Parts: sequence; structure tokens; C-alpha cells
Amino acid sequence: MPELPEVETTRRGLAARAVGQRIERAVVRNRSLRWPVTDGMEAAVAGARIDAIDRRAKYLLFDCEGRGRLLVHLGMSGRLWVVPRDEPLAKHDHVDLELSNGLSIRLRDPRRFGAVLWLPAGAPEHMLLSSIGPEPLTDAFDAAYLYRVTRNRSAAIKLVLMEGGVVAGVGNIYANEALFAAGINPRTPARRVGLPRLGRLVSEVRAILARAIEAGGSSLRDYVDSSGQAGHFQDTFRVYDREGRPCTVCGAPVRLIRQGNRSTFYCVKCQR
Repeated sequence: MPELPEVETTRRGLAARAVGQRIERAVVRNRSLRWPVTDGMEAAVAGARIDAIDRRAKYLLFDCEGRGRLLVHLGMSGRLWVVPRDEPLAKHDHVDLELSNGLSIRLRDPRRFGAVLWLPAGAPEHMLLSSIGPEPLTDAFDAAYLYRVTRNRSAAIKLVLMEGGVVAGVGNIYANEALFAAGINPRTPARRVGLPRLGRLVSEVRAILARAIEAGGSSLRDYVDSSGQAGHFQDTFRVYDREGRPCTVCGAPVRLIRQGNRSTFYCVKCQR
């Protein structure tokens, strides 16, 4: 699944080529995504200028000239990229936004776990956005905040770190890498991690996400950015997907366990 760095990389690429352009036409070929494409979306966005493209957690938000916002989620295997309007269609190309510069923003989603939803101006905040925690790259996510929200949490620190209501968009890859960099065992109950260690964890989350964005994200399967380019952060993984290989710090074998139906990789010596 594309995580925060992949979505932010996509957002930046789209913004460079689409902000200021008008949506001449929206074309929906398949409404049956995880959240069905909003009925009437095509008419709502037709002719609207894209004034900004923002990100909230793993959701992209297109500001359509004060009319409202278009919410897009990439799901498990989606990609959102810019193509010439006459680019031949593939089987899973479900939605196009045809722009005034002759390009199209195209959603390809083989597993159809994504979303394209219209949020009219003045409507209550959508349920997908209303319970999201602070963005990890902002000052709202700091050690004091993380300490406060974990004091009564007996769940493993890795699972808590991946909760969208605690912090926005820290997915599995980056939770693994941040916990390793902070020297924290991912199985440790969140309430047992003290303020100094949480401070280091916050710093490592921010640093790793920033480096991943700079590297264009991680491309393990299908992910490419808005120009069709793969990311490179996977070339620098220190624990993720390294089961049985030597730890880059101490040389002990990296261990794999399952937490919350997700893979957790960690070093039993470096992470206490």
C-alpha cells in the first residue's frame, strides 16, 4: 500500500503540473471502488480550476476553485499519474481528470481499493478525515503529545504508531524503520515507553519520512510517482524486508514476526 512518503511524492508531482489548470472533463469508467465514486462528481468538477493539491494522511485533496474538494485515495495498489490525454487506456484505468493543458490525471487501481469522492464546500468534514491524528511532519506531533496519548495504551508501540487516530499516515514500512532507528522493541507496550525514548522515536519518524520523500518513496511492487518513476528508499532499508540478514549495526540476524496481520522486522540486540 502506498504510505505517506509515496502519497506526498505523488502530491508534489501532481501539483507541479496540475495546479492552476482547469478540469475540462472528468471521465469515470468504473465507479465500483472501495468507496464508490460519488454520483455527480463529473458535473461538480467540470470547468473548475485546481487551486491546490493538499495531503491529509494518505488522502489527496484537490481544491476545486471554492466549489469543494475532490478526495482521492490510492488504496492498496493504485497510482495517480499525469499522462497525455490520448494515452491508450489499460484495463484498470478507472478515472481520468482531463485538464486544460491537454494532460490527464489518471487513476489506475487494479484491486479497486481506492476512492474518488466529491466533498462539496460547506459540507461537514468527511468521516474519512474527521478522526485522523496530527501530521507527523508538523509540530503537533511531538514527544509530549505521544507521551500523553500512550499512557493508557497496553498495545504494542508499533501498532499504536500505525494508528491513524494517533498520528497520520505512518505506515508499516516506516514504523519498522523508525523503531529500529530509535532502538525500541516493536513489541513493547506503548505505555512502557518513557518520554525520552518517545522523543527519539518522534525525531526518527520525522527524519525517515523526510528521507523517504526525498528518495521518491519506496517501490516494492507497483508504486510509481505521478511521472511513472519508481522510488528508491527501499535501497536504504535497515530492517524492513531483511529477515535473516545481518543487522546493519550489530550483525545479529533480523527477525520477522507478525503484529496486527502486518510484518514486523527488528533486531533483538539493538531494539530493547
